[in-house]
Order: sequence, then C-alpha cells, then structure tokens
Amino acid sequence: MPLDFAIAPPSCALRSALQLKIDQKTKPLGALGQLETLALQIGLIQNSLTPSLNKPCIMVFAGDHGVAASGVSAYPQSVTAQMVANFLDGGAAISVFARQHDIELLIIDAGVNADLESHAALIDAKIGKGTRNFLTQPAMTEEQCLKALRTGADLVLKPYEKGCNCIGFGEMGIGNTSSAALLMHSLTALPLEHCVGRGTGLNDVQLRNKVSVLQQALIRHQEVSEPLAVLATFGGFEIAMMVGATLKAAELGMLIPVDGFIAGSAVLVASKLYPAALDYCVFSHESQEQGHRALLKHLNAKALLNLDLRLGEGSGIALAYPLLQSAVLFLNEMATFAEAGVDH
Repeated sequence: MPLDFAIAPPSCALRSALQLKIDQKTKPLGALGQLETLALQIGLIQNSLTPSLNKPCIMVFAGDHGVAASGVSAYPQSVTAQMVANFLDGGAAISVFARQHDIELLIIDAGVNADLESHAALIDAKIGKGTRNFLTQPAMTEEQCLKALRTGADLVLKPYEKGCNCIGFGEMGIGNTSSAALLMHSLTALPLEHCVGRGTGLNDVQLRNKVSVLQQALIRHQEVSEPLAVLATFGGFEIAMMVGATLKAAELGMLIPVDGFIAGSAVLVASKLYPAALDYCVFSHESQEQGHRALLKHLNAKALLNLDLRLGEGSGIALAYPLLQSAVLFLNEMATFAEAGVDH
C-alpha cells in the first residue's frame, strides 16, 4: 500500500540558540526539568526562538472492532455509539477537559457499528460498520486500511488551515486495547503478555480469555509482519485514521501531544513507517494499561504525567496541555539573569 508523506526531522539550526536562551533564564541550569526539554523540542519543531501554541485541537476517532464479539471487553459494543452521543452532548471527560482549556474538540465517526444521527459537531468519515473479527480474518482489507489512513490525513488539513499548530488524537472503540496489544507485540517483538492489559476493567477470568483470543489470532496471522499489513490485520478504523493523522500532522510541522495506549499504538505504527514522525510527538501521560509503560520505553519516550489514567478519548492530552503552555511561556516571558540583574 503506497504512502506518500514528506516527513523530515525538525531543523536543528536553532538548537544552540534555544538552549542558550533556556540556560540564561533566572534559574539553576536544568532546574525546570522536563519543561526545558519540552521548550527545546517545541522551539525546534517550529524553528523559532519564540514558539507559540495556536488554536489547539483534539480529534476523537470512534470505531468498532469485530473482535469484541469474542468477549475481549467488559462492555458491549453498543457503548461506542453511546459514548459518541455523550461526546456530542458535551458530557464526556474529554468534553469537560477540552472546554476547561479552550481546546477545539472534533468527533469523527471512523467506523462505528451504528447509524449515527447527523450532528453539527460530528464528522462522518465512516469506512464501515466496524472492522471484521481478526480472530478469523484480517480486520480490514488493504483498501479499507489505506482509505482510513488517507482520511485521517485529510482531516488534519482543516484545523491546520485555520491556524492550528498543536493537534492531538483520541479514540473511542470497544475492543481497541486488543488491537493495540497486537499491534505493539507484532511491531516490537515484546512478549504478548507484556502488551495485554485489562482494558475497560476485565476480571481475571475475562483477562485470560482476552489473552487466549489474541494468542489464537497471532497463530492465524503469524506470517504478517510488515507495518501496514499488521495494521490492516489487527487494527481498527479509528487507529488507522490516527496513524494517517499523525503522519500528516508531522509532515505539516505540527506539535503532536499523544494520549495513552491506543493512541500510542497508532504512533508506533506511524514511526515504523516514518521514524521522523516521533520528533513531533510529546507523550502526555503514562497509562495504567499494562502495555503502555513498555511501549513508551520502546519508543524511548518519557511521559509528562502519571495519573493512572486508562480512559482514552484524548483525555490525557487535555490534562497535559497546560504543561505545553508553561514550557512555551517560560521560554518567552521568563527573565534572563541579565534582564533581572541577578548574579549567576
């Protein structure tokens, strides 16, 4: 499946100047810790000594998974459509947090297994009514996977053209931690048991069934190894759209705050296709979902927060957004030793 993104690492031309600007602030060297690293990264992405965060946006992609029929989730598949309605009504966690921080929230039907009512805040990009059950066949056809990738990429253009330079991607889809676990295992070679967690809150018996289902799926599809084939085999429409959206956002030079385990699995796929995409990503938090810590380690990523979240929806992005703001503000507004007349 051909993809054509032009993603280069951010320019390093200003690295020394940015580091000098950070070091001259009225503080001991390195005293702002990860905020200093974050300020440097944002400055490099924007190729600016005075970076800014403009019109931040979170896109929440919703899609259903055929593997839910195999009992891998504690919740029925109908919850996906019900939660989309909750997003649109403004009652979900991400709705609250996005309002709190004045972040634009866009809801996308990537492949919900229901006929959703039209709504001014809903983007209809449905590829199909849920993926197929990867226990018996690939979740997506090659054509569906490619369409989802391109759709996700295209959806980033509108916020970008409106001036957005900071965009994150959330998800909703019963069964999608199973997809994320298989994507992670297949693309990292980490043991499956390190990648699988309790998802929506499985008990021990349910967790054993989930692991068994995923083991059987791996046996059925054991010949699959190439990243796009892995995505088509085990992914979801919402995850594939997040992969395409991540690649387009990186191509456009946007800052990409990353949510939890599911969004992280999409970034993993994106990074296997275009390694430079990782340079544009900031990992907002470390999830309570078991595989997320191992995934972050594999990506050599250090999360900003650890709040034991396991919600998805882009909620971790919204909660971490004030830290992105603080990194930019201290770089732009904090006095230097010379300006403040402070000895050092």
